[in-house]
Order: sequence, then C-alpha cells, then structure tokens
Amino acid sequence: MSEEKVPGHDDVSYHLLNFDAAGKERGDDSRHVLAEAEAAQPTDIFVLSHGWNGDVPAARAQYGAWIATMADCGADRERAHRLPGGFRSMLVGLHWPSRAWGEEELGTTSFDAGPSIGTEDLVTRLAARLGNGPEPIEAVRTIVGSALDDIEPAYLPPDVQAAYDDLDRLDEDTSAEGAREPFDAERTYQACRIEDDPVSFGGFSLGGILAPLRVLTFWKMKKRARLFGESGAATLVRDLQGCARDARVHLMGHSFGCIVAAAATAGATRPVASLSLLQGAMSLWSFSAEIPGRPGLTGHFRPLVTHHLVDGATFVNMSVHDRAVGTFYPLGAWSGHQVTFAAEGYPQYGGTGVHGIRGSGIAVVDHSDIAAVESLAPGKVHNVDARTIIAANEGIAGAHNDICHPEVGRLVWQAVISGR
Repeated sequence: MSEEKVPGHDDVSYHLLNFDAAGKERGDDSRHVLAEAEAAQPTDIFVLSHGWNGDVPAARAQYGAWIATMADCGADRERAHRLPGGFRSMLVGLHWPSRAWGEEELGTTSFDAGPSIGTEDLVTRLAARLGNGPEPIEAVRTIVGSALDDIEPAYLPPDVQAAYDDLDRLDEDTSAEGAREPFDAERTYQACRIEDDPVSFGGFSLGGILAPLRVLTFWKMKKRARLFGESGAATLVRDLQGCARDARVHLMGHSFGCIVAAAATAGATRPVASLSLLQGAMSLWSFSAEIPGRPGLTGHFRPLVTHHLVDGATFVNMSVHDRAVGTFYPLGAWSGHQVTFAAEGYPQYGGTGVHGIRGSGIAVVDHSDIAAVESLAPGKVHNVDARTIIAANEGIAGAHNDICHPEVGRLVWQAVISGR
C-alpha cells in the first residue's frame, strides 16, 4: 500500500505513487487511492510533485518535510477546519524519474582521483539522463573519454562539440515552455567556466568539459516534467475528481514539479481550487498572452488564465538566491550568449523561481515580502518575494531547495483557503 507517515505528525499521512518516465504508474497503488477517495469523499485533495530528485527514498524524505511544514501551521489548520463544510483532506505525492547530474548512484567517482566505477558504467549512467538507445551512449562516451584525457581544455575538441550537438538533437522540445536558442556547446562550456564554482556531487565532478551535460539535462528534465504532467499526473487528477466529485483539488509543485502541477491543472476535468508553485524552473512567460521576442507565440500554460482553470489563488515563490533557476535557466536557454531583456525589464528566457510570472493578459499581484502576506485573492496570480526566507546557500543550487519554512507553509494554506 502507498500510505506514508509524516515525521512528527502521527495524525497525518499521505500516499506516494510511483511513475516511470513515460508517465505510466509502476504498480497499481493509485487503484487503492481512488477507492479511498470514493469511500471517504474528502473535502480537499492535495496533489504534490517534486522537481529534481533522486530515488523514491529521496521523494519520501522531501514530501515528509513539505507536509510536516504545513502540518506545523496549527492556526492555519484550525482555520481550515472551521470553514463551512469542514475539512477532510487526502494527500498524494507523485514520484517521477527526474535525476539531474552526479547523484549518489555515481558513488565516489572523481576525474581528479580516478574513477572508482568502470568508465562504461559511468557512460551508461550519464547517457540515461539524456535518452534511450545507442545514440546518447556513443555521444557521452566521446565526451567522457575526452574528459579523462583533459578535464578542462582551453576549448572543446571538435569531436566533443559534435557529440554535444548530437545529444541536443535527440530530444528537442518544440513547445512554448521549451523555448530556447540553439544549443552552442562551446559558448556554454566557456560560460560555465566563468559561472561555476568548483562543484562535486557525491565526489563526482560534472565541471569542466562535462559541464554542458548539466545544461542538456536541465532541458531534458524540463520536457519530461511537462510530458509527465500532461499524462500520468493529469490522469490521476481527473480520476480523483471523478471519485470525489465535490472535493477541492490543490496542486503544489517545486522546481520542475511546477511544470507538472501546471500541466495537470490544464488537463483536469474541472478547475482546481489552488495552485502553489515553489521556486519554479518554468518560464516566467508561461501564462503570458504573448512571449516577448516571439510574435504570435503564447505561454504554454496560457489556458490556465484564459479558461479560468484555478478557482482560488495561484502563487509563485521567488528568491534571488535560487542559483539553479537564476543561473542554469538563462545559461541553458542562451547557450552562453549574453542574456537579453524584454521590454518589460525581465530576461527573455528566465524562470519563475527568480522572476515570478510575467507578461500580458494576466491579473498579477506582487508581494514584496513573504512575511507580510495576509491573504491571497482568488482568481489572481500572486508573485511572492521570499528572498528573506529562501536564502540558504546549498552549493551550485543556491537556495533552490530551501522551501520548508513556516512562512511558505502558511502561504500554501492561504492559497487553500482563498477558494473557500
């Protein structure tokens, strides 16, 4: 069974459902979840999606921390229970394969100390981030082989540039959410040499000649988030709405999980009650009537606005301390070119986790301090500056994962209550 306990809260539990890269559920735990929803008829259903993540234990730890943060907001929980109709909740966390770069499975491999796992094993694991089949394996083998000879040459060797070009062509995202400039491996490599601090994930360095792999992985996972949101996540939300017809469904995402949550909202049977987007690795123009510099192209999630698919509030957290979004989003989009700005004063390619939701045709409310937010108006998009709270420096990601704060928990509750 999928039920998980929340640390420190014996009265709170959630369901953890596991999906593959194609959006297909692994196992049949959702069958039990839907049966419970039909029997219990909850008033409020929460569907949560992580972003960059590792394995199921990592997802379990993250969801436990998120939900515990909300559960610790005692006054807000009591307020919800006093609302007309009461408050009977069901919580569902979604796990989807979204490994980024250099996770723990690569062990203590280091190009400085010599690989502790076989080179072919390393090649296979890195290639799995970027696609299936022989093409990514051959390309990554070329890049890794060159890195073993010289981890940081002055310029990328021609065969490495060609290998990166091959990887980029394998999985192009032509949607508006995937908009970016053509990938330029050499410019990206040089930009990473300037931007990067020395980094090591589990002892394995993805700096130097391997740094552009991080950028390609960024766009691979971004596309996967959208496809998963449109398939497995959206199907689950529709099924939950069918089983609990009067329930208010609340979507919450972090990082690429914001794309999952937005896509699931777009695919729901009826409008959802609230949408909480924490440090989103999604385009700041996602809801815009027109994307600057791309005439005739609307934001990929524009229908959420035009079709009023969120009854309550949509809120977006922002922090200038989020390096994962602030650095790798524009770096990947521009492939090392100088970042240009639209007429509105925001980058043409940038993420909501730093800039919020922007553009034309959106009812936006800007909040300059998360601690001062008293309520969230329904039917509007709220950009909430959380730099005073979301500020931890966690290596190359900066404060990207620093979301488990009481102020953030209270903001989610305000979104939940906004539609009531």
